[in-house]
Order: sequence, then C-alpha cells, then structure tokens
Amino acid sequence: MAERSTAAVDVADNSGDEPLTAKADQSTADGVAQNRERDTKSSESEEAQGSGGDESPGRTSPPELHSGHKLARRYRLEECVTRLDGFSSWRAVDEKLRRAVGVHLLPADHPRARSVLAAARSAALLGDPRFVQVLDAVEENDLVYVVQEWLPDSTELTTLLAAGPLDVHDAYQMVSQVSQAMAAAHREGLAHLRLTPGAVLRSSSGQWRIRGLAVNAALRGISSDTPQRTDTEGIGALLYAALTQRWPYENDAYGLSGLPKGVGLIAPDQVRAGVHRGLAELSMRALVNDGATASRQEPPCTTPEELVKAIGEMPRIRPPEPAFAGPPDYQRTTYQQGSYGRQTSGPGATQPVPTPPPPLQSRTGKALKWGVSALLIAALGLGSWQLADALMERGKPDDTNKTQTTDDNDKGAKKPVSKPIAIKGASAFDPFGADGSENPEDIEKAYDSSPGTYWETSFYTSADFGRLKSGVGIILDLGKVQQVGKVTVSFVGNTSVELRAASGEASAEPTSFDAFSKVADGSGTTGVLKPHESVETRYLLIWLTELPLTDDGNYRGRVADIKVTS
Repeated sequence: MAERSTAAVDVADNSGDEPLTAKADQSTADGVAQNRERDTKSSESEEAQGSGGDESPGRTSPPELHSGHKLARRYRLEECVTRLDGFSSWRAVDEKLRRAVGVHLLPADHPRARSVLAAARSAALLGDPRFVQVLDAVEENDLVYVVQEWLPDSTELTTLLAAGPLDVHDAYQMVSQVSQAMAAAHREGLAHLRLTPGAVLRSSSGQWRIRGLAVNAALRGISSDTPQRTDTEGIGALLYAALTQRWPYENDAYGLSGLPKGVGLIAPDQVRAGVHRGLAELSMRALVNDGATASRQEPPCTTPEELVKAIGEMPRIRPPEPAFAGPPDYQRTTYQQGSYGRQTSGPGATQPVPTPPPPLQSRTGKALKWGVSALLIAALGLGSWQLADALMERGKPDDTNKTQTTDDNDKGAKKPVSKPIAIKGASAFDPFGADGSENPEDIEKAYDSSPGTYWETSFYTSADFGRLKSGVGIILDLGKVQQVGKVTVSFVGNTSVELRAASGEASAEPTSFDAFSKVADGSGTTGVLKPHESVETRYLLIWLTELPLTDDGNYRGRVADIKVTS
C-alpha cells in the first residue's frame, strides 16, 4: 500500500539524508558545525526550483522517467531541472488543481529515501507561509516523491545578485525576514542546513520566502550536531553576498566569486565601498569566524533567535524615496502667442506681437467711463438709504417681540442625541495569518474602559506588517442590528485604522474579510471613525492597516479602548 501525506509544506531546492529535525534547545550551546557545507559549484543552475546535490551514494541510479509521465494519475512531469545523486527534480503540473508544482523523485531503495520522506512530512507540519510549502510526500510502488509549491512570480537571490548587490533596504528586509522565519522553524525543531542563494526567493510583492526546509539537507545527506549555528552562519553568508556580490569564502560558489586567496574572512565594507556599516557588522557577527567581531567587541550570533534580536537593536532602514520625473518645460502654443489662424514666417522665425493700445482712451471709452461712475454713485446712495430705513424699523416694539419669539423657537429646536452602544463581545480577527487570530486571550482589554490595559498584535519588522498581510483587527458584536453613528478607538502609538461593517442581514459573526465593507478610516493615537453614510449592522470590524514602532524596535498595534455610539 502506498503511504501518502497531503499536509501543506514547502518547495525544496536541495537537501540530504538524515531526519532533519534540529533541536531548538541547542541554541547558544552550539559550537562550530561539524558538517558545514561550502559548496564550490560555480552555477546555481543545478538547483533551479528543484534541487541539487554534492554526495553520490553510488548504489542507486535515478528513476528512468520522462516528460509526460504521470505520478498518482495526477502530477504530469514537464521538465527535469536536476538529475544527480540518484534523485531527480522536475517541474510538473498538478492536473487536478491545474497548477505548476515542483517534484523531487528518488527510488524507494535509495539510501536516503526514508530520511527524505521523514523530512518532508515533518516540514509539512510547520505550515508557515514564509516557507515554500510541501504539498505531498508519497511512497508509491518503487518510488518516493515529494511535491512542493512552484512559485513562477518569485526570483532567486542568485538571479538578483547576477545584476549586482542588493540595495540597503532590500538586504535589510531579506536578512530580517529570513532570520525570523528560521527562528520560528527552530522553535518547532526544524533546521535547513543548506541556506544558499538558490534557497531564498523574493516574490513580486517584496516578501522573502525560503524553500527546502529539512528536505534539501535530507536529499543531500547533510547533517549537523549544531544546526542552529549552521543555519545562522548560512544567513550571515547570504547577507554578506547580498552586500558585496561575493561569497564570503575563498572558493567560488553559486555563481558568485569567492574572496581573494589567503586574506581570510574580511568585512564586507573592505570588499566593496559604500556598504552599510550596520549590516556589514551584522553579517560578521553571524559568520563568527576567526575573531571576526573583535574590532567592536560585539558578541557573535550563534542562533537565528539571537540574530533576530540583533536586527531589532539596529536603527530601522527605511525604503528609498521614490524618484518622480519633473514636469515638462512649459511651452506656449501658437494660440496663446496670438498667432492663431495666421501664416508663420517659417521654421524658427519669431512672430512680432503688436502692442495693444491703452484702455479707454478714445471718445467712446471716456463716455463709458463717466457713465459707469455715475451708476456706482447712485447705487451707493440707494444702498445707504435702505440700510438706514432697516435700522429704524428694528427699534419698533412689535419687531422686538417677533425677534424674541424667533430666537426662542430656535433654542427650543430638538437635536438628535447620540447614545452609547454596548459591546456584547469581541474577537481577534487575522484572516491572512496562519491561525486566523492574534492574542485572543487579551481581547477584552480592548473595550474594558481601562486606558491602562490594551490588546496588542504580534510584532512585525515594518509598519506594513512586514509585507506579510494587509492588516489585522477586532470584530465587535453589538448584540443586535443597530444604527452606528461613531466609533472612537484609542491606541498606544500612532496607528492607521479602518472601520468596516458587515451587512445588516448577517445573522452570525462573519469569518471572511470580504464580508465587511469599509465605511470610515483614520489615524493617530485616537481614531474618531464616522461613517459617511447611515450604517445599520450588528458586527463591526476595527481593521488596523499601519502599526507604530514600539520601544523594543518592532512594530505592534495596541488597542487601549473602543467606544461605539449611535
């Protein structure tokens, strides 16, 4: 019987032999990785969206497959991107869901088949969107294959570096997002062990993703007694390459030139001029080779968690200002120059513009001027007489009584009075996150009328949620459909927010973001959200769209109080 796992996981690029579950409790105790891999291949073409390898078991030949072959009557192989070490990697098509996928294939009797299958299934349990997901891990007949996402809109770091080093903000985003993702993986007992430029991808939206978690090392038979140290050095090497366009060791690798022979590991700002000093020092702290941090006495980073902390202590690097083209030079048209309908003298010739005569100097003009002056004097006199008459009329008793009556009527006019609406319940709402909620246990602090308590989001590396999602929020339950006139939200720190409302016909709390329509927005430490049109609903969504910077160097949204009035 075929064993099958269909949990969602990640697309690998190259991997190894033993079950690759590094233990998170080996953080600061990690020494130098016993099996640190410094690949000397000059091209990353072997790693494409599939995988490559350095070790050759010599006992098993790759399965004899070809384009058009189908696996499980579903996955049609299209193009072989790698074939070595007894396994092959393919671009394929999932005919059931009509999408491209990546497939790693190896014989069931391959010496690393068991560990590849175990690595894929353990990585599948993570389900973190920062990693390319494993979609299927199967042993069927005489084959073992792992099916993963294929990301046509993403670009490998290898390809990006072919055009030159990354700009400072892109390098900062890359090391921040990769470090946070690997720290999360190690907390779940998973390691990568082969973080190369081909294993890191940038999507069209600017988000960085990692492929090959656990699987790349399992395909290649790579293991380490200090997995956290190994992955931290891998992140340091990626940052070094992003800043300098060179690999931080003497051997050329992944299409990048190595450092000059015999000089050892030198700082990135000594390799290339203009390198950001803070990022250069960060890469040396991650590489921790031969006293690389001695110049500033900074402690080395030996785990991804320590690297995340070091990045948080750095001043935030903002994106470059967009460059706008200046407006074109203003050119007068022939109509503006007074030559409309006339023949021009020729190209380049300037048409003389006749000087207009002084205004109203003729006999008719003088008569007109005196006539207008007389009319103005008459109008002024008539207006003065009407004003005096009106002032005299106001002194009469009857007019006084009328005026008082009018004033009394105005003062007695009734104005609509807004009333507070009680919030019957609330829930944290994170439709674009992994678990759909953030800190739900503290949600009541958002509307408990106590300014000293608050509900807060998770932390992010930028105000726009690290470019991972469009926002998070709180769904308010008003108990019944009511007329909403205003919602006042108090924040800790300047925060951008939208007020969204569900349909008045909704009988249960919506679970989809599309079920809410935007009715108002605002920003600041206190957002007064007034719908532009009349809103009748039971469910409101307080949707945070931009977060403030907190004292710990990260970005969090904090809601201290919410008031709803009719």
